[in-house]
Amino acid sequence: MVERLKFRNPELTKRVAEKIRQVAPKSDTVKICHVCGTHEWTITHFGIRSLLPSNVEVIAGPGCPVCVTPAAEIDEAVQLAHKGVTVTCFGDVLRVPGSQLSLLDAKAGGADVRVVYSASDAVKMAEKEPNKEFAFFAIGFETTAPSTAIEVLKKPKNLSFLVSHRLIPPAMELLLGIGDLQIDGFIAPGHVSAIIGLRPYEIFPKAYRMPTVVAGFEPLDVLFAVYMILRQLKDGEARLENEYTRAVSWEGNLKAQELMHQVFEVVAGEWRGLGRLPSSAFKLKNEYAKYDAREKFKVKIEHGRDLPPGCQCHLVMIGKIKPTECPLYMKTCTPQRPVGACMVGAEGTCRIWAKAINTPR
Repeated sequence: MVERLKFRNPELTKRVAEKIRQVAPKSDTVKICHVCGTHEWTITHFGIRSLLPSNVEVIAGPGCPVCVTPAAEIDEAVQLAHKGVTVTCFGDVLRVPGSQLSLLDAKAGGADVRVVYSASDAVKMAEKEPNKEFAFFAIGFETTAPSTAIEVLKKPKNLSFLVSHRLIPPAMELLLGIGDLQIDGFIAPGHVSAIIGLRPYEIFPKAYRMPTVVAGFEPLDVLFAVYMILRQLKDGEARLENEYTRAVSWEGNLKAQELMHQVFEVVAGEWRGLGRLPSSAFKLKNEYAKYDAREKFKVKIEHGRDLPPGCQCHLVMIGKIKPTECPLYMKTCTPQRPVGACMVGAEGTCRIWAKAINTPR
């Protein structure tokens, strides 16, 4: 708690904000992209944007794991449930829309869908009912993939895995390939970086001349990251820097990396509304194929519908528009009745904005 309060110190916040104003360009617009739902929550909840010069913008990238899970993989989970398999998943996955149904819809129709807090919870649940078949819907970035890998290595008897893990650096590269999207610096996610370390981000300053700073999740973490990027831009430099030194090292968590390498292979993956990204997803290696729910239960979805009519989630997820610019935002798409995935998960930009801006205090 003392550590947290230190990074929310009002006086220090004012001083860093003043430093930002001093180093920021006087006229040119600077756009800094973060790739983390928790960063967006901090920025919105604490009003970080109001402390920045008007020509310095922080935009949200595809950093919400629930939001980027494609409809086809939600459809696979629904298909599994309709086959009589007990599907276990995190709570915020329940309402993510598939092409036709969400898992919550499947549950309402009689399918056995249960919420768990971790992959290990799913294993324990399956052990208590050895005569039933269970599947764990494993979503998330590199942060949660090691915990899935641990449970796969335990070789559970009646639990398989519907793997939907995605990797952050390829998504950052995707953003830089969008011609009409201005990005002048990256704030990289602290949670993911605690696992993978700094090395995977080297490509951004070296190949793309893109200032990149790994940051934590407190208000001062974000402000320091913005300052560090602006300072690089002012000096005409592009470096990889680590603001989150209290949690992130250069090499990252080597044990977690070894677990992921042991269990998964890296393949191309679909991202909701963004298409197929090379080397951006995990798949169980062949030696663990018997624990792959897709293989075990012959799950097959040809095509998914990522975006309901009018939904602009794909543009929100790359920072091209603000949630308020989507025609459905807080009209037909609300936290109570979400239409798009960005309004479902706690790390979804639209939901964060809706809760912060439209909830009476």
